[in-house]
Amino acid sequence: MNLKELPACPVETTLKLLNNKWKVLIIRDLLAGTKRFNELKNSLGTITQKVLTTNLRSMEESGLVTRKVYQQIPPKVEYTLTDIGYSLASILDSMAEWGSAYKEYLKILNKKTNTKNS
Repeated sequence: MNLKELPACPVETTLKLLNNKWKVLIIRDLLAGTKRFNELKNSLGTITQKVLTTNLRSMEESGLVTRKVYQQIPPKVEYTLTDIGYSLASILDSMAEWGSAYKEYLKILNKKTNTKNS
C-alpha cells in the first residue's frame, strides 16, 4: 500500500487497514508474540485457511506483520507484528475497555428492564 492509496482522514486510514474483524483478532493474538499459521488458525476458531491466508498477506503488504519462512520439512512459517503493528495495541486496549463497559451497560439495562416487568 502506498501513500496515494490512503484516504485523507486518519480514522478512515486506520479503518482501511483494519477493515474486518479477522485482522483485529489476528493482531490481538500476535500482540502476545510470534505465532505459527496453525496456532493463529486454532485460536481464531471459525476462520478458514483461505481467509486467514488472505488477511495475513494483506497485513504483510501493509507492513503490519512480518512472515518468516524456515526451509525445513514440513515447512514452518511464523508471523510477527512489526513495530507499526504493535503500535495498534493501544487501539485494541481501548476497544477491549469499551466492549467491557458496554457489556456492563447492558447488564444494568437488563436488570432495570427485568425489575420493571416484575
